Amino acid sequence: MANHLFLPLVVPLISAALSVLLGRWRFVTRSITLAAALFNLGYSGWLLWLVSSTGRQVTQASAWAAPFGITLLADVMSAVMLFLAALLMFCTIIYSLLTMEPEYEQFFYYPLLLLLLLGVSGAFLTGDLFNLYVWFEVLLISSFGLVTLGSSRAQLTGGLKYVVLNLMGSTMFLIGSGLIYGLAGTLNMAHIGERLITQSEPGLTTVIATLFLFAFGSKAALAPLFFWLPESYPTPPPAVSAIFSALMTKVGVYALYRVFGTVLPGELVRLAPLILALGGLTMVLGVLGALTQTEIRRVLSFTIISEIGFVAMGLGFASAAGLAAGLLFTAHMMIVKTALFFLAGAAERVSGTGDMRRMGGLARREPALATLWFLGMVALAGIPPMSGFFGKLALLQAGVSQGHYLISGLAVLVSLFIFLAILKIWHEVFWKKPVEDQSQMPRLAPAILIPGALLVILSVVIGISAGPVAELSTQAGTQILDLPGYIEATCGPAGCDAVTSRLIK
Repeated sequence: MANHLFLPLVVPLISAALSVLLGRWRFVTRSITLAAALFNLGYSGWLLWLVSSTGRQVTQASAWAAPFGITLLADVMSAVMLFLAALLMFCTIIYSLLTMEPEYEQFFYYPLLLLLLLGVSGAFLTGDLFNLYVWFEVLLISSFGLVTLGSSRAQLTGGLKYVVLNLMGSTMFLIGSGLIYGLAGTLNMAHIGERLITQSEPGLTTVIATLFLFAFGSKAALAPLFFWLPESYPTPPPAVSAIFSALMTKVGVYALYRVFGTVLPGELVRLAPLILALGGLTMVLGVLGALTQTEIRRVLSFTIISEIGFVAMGLGFASAAGLAAGLLFTAHMMIVKTALFFLAGAAERVSGTGDMRRMGGLARREPALATLWFLGMVALAGIPPMSGFFGKLALLQAGVSQGHYLISGLAVLVSLFIFLAILKIWHEVFWKKPVEDQSQMPRLAPAILIPGALLVILSVVIGISAGPVAELSTQAGTQILDLPGYIEATCGPAGCDAVTSRLIK
């Protein structure tokens, strides 16, 4: 058994506890946090290589046989998401060390980041629905602490909306889990998938799937459940906005892909038209919101919503090609959007504001920042050779090959408007003449640009090495729909029912 799968959970948990106990020593807390994030990054990179080359890795807590015990399972999709989460958390910690004010750090900022990493890692690795719910709650607690850190009026207002809707989603998740337990008699994902093949009740299963769509869609910011995102993401410090853009909605995306792709593939086919419609609506409403905003981080927040529509589009294709394309686009979005939030924070640091109407002239004053923003803007628009081009191309190829011409055409149109929204930031913040005297503005420390620069470079690397990356996403998409393989990895060749029959007797 792959007992090492507990390491990305144990290390952040212990490190968070030590950070709280040793919080009076700022250097020690920072060092512990950085070391924990670096460990998770190294481990998840090794796990991704292991899973892609040898297959799924599984372990059972306390050696309890599945489906009775707690299962941790890593396949290509979960390993990719785990690696990206660790990478982006590591970059966020570096950025925080350079930009975070001491008064924020004293309110358990770094322990909250580690708990966020713990919750995300657990959600990506868990093999049963109940523990997925538990990890969602760990995420909610830590993220609520981070989003309200500072206790400004805007933060508390945005945080309240964030918590209320997420609690509604969690309630729907809990109800759906109870119903599926009553139907299948288990919460182990592999066991549920196995039993629903023969015990499925179409009407009840569809109701359960709809509850899960509401629950995970609210966490992924799928229309019409996205209004919490633009209210909560722009209010905390830029480092928090960046890691939220990287992880929070993506855990919802992962849950949608895992539960509908692996556990409820029949319901995915049945609900595919609804998912495509919601994806198209999310694309349009998100980009329209982005075009009307005047603050940098609010524009970026609305573009996150729009791009969630692209991810839902891949899920709605209900095919291995669609899921693979959706995952490729998700990886691109996580990397590039985090970089842009880092760069937006740097621009706000120089100008003293995030209101684009009061900014301007940063292309001349901070040419390195302007260059990185331009490259990130190109990546977000999907222009080659950046990562966004290949993610969108894969989605369009999957859509056209399956005859989904309407949503594919809408995706092209929305992509153009997303580019216009980001181009507006370029014009207002970097290109136009400065509104105020820049002589008194602080100079930007070059080190602050390092995390954003690393992620922009990674986007270029992904674009250049699109072949191997596409192969990895194809492998992930195929595994998501491979329910027999998932069951065998979890419970053995005979299946989960054979295990329960043997042990109960």
